[in-house]
Amino acid sequence: MSNNLTRRTDPLDDFFRGFFVRPVDFGGGPLASAEAPQMRVDVKETSEGYEVHAELPGMKKEDIHVHIDGPVVSISAERKQEKEVKDGEKVLRTERYFGKVSRSFQLGQEIDEAKAAAKFKDGVLELSLPKKAEAQAKRLTID
Repeated sequence: MSNNLTRRTDPLDDFFRGFFVRPVDFGGGPLASAEAPQMRVDVKETSEGYEVHAELPGMKKEDIHVHIDGPVVSISAERKQEKEVKDGEKVLRTERYFGKVSRSFQLGQEIDEAKAAAKFKDGVLELSLPKKAEAQAKRLTID
């Protein structure tokens, strides 16, 4: 006696089965680079100022720029591609991003640029941004 069992499967199961096994390239060919990454930023406020941590993996500190204009902070960085290909070698796929990323945000109070400080360690930019002392209103006496 023969047992004829027919297994019913969803056609999409076969489609998605290999989907997560290997990278899928949606246009751009095998040598296309990955999309530009987003700069991940954490901002904390204290009574004295703001602390900012920005993830910039693979960047060099000399390629990172911070600009402060009142309460607006802008961070930009650029990673340049090294074009070192040896004889007999060809690049099959490039997924590392090369190019410029930037991010700007407005804080609740102006920053004291003279006291601001920045450190870059292990791919994380740390900014210490003290608040600018608010100008006190001055009452004029009339002579």
